[in-house]
Amino acid sequence: MIKVVRGNPTPEELAAALAVVQARAAATASAASGAPEPPEGWSDPSRIARHALPRPGAHAWSRTYWPA
Repeated sequence: MIKVVRGNPTPEELAAALAVVQARAAATASAASGAPEPPEGWSDPSRIARHALPRPGAHAWSRTYWPA
């Protein structure tokens, strides 16, 4: 149950707020309980480092991170 504590919202404002609450509840209910959500694309580390770093070795000092 939703109760307006302060202010006097119009019916349209109240309907908009209720739609947001219902959408959030539906999104939460549709998610599998206990299962972690897949990571977002922007947080994928492979997006930042697309090329592998050079492996250490005798001549590693002469190589740089910048692609040739």
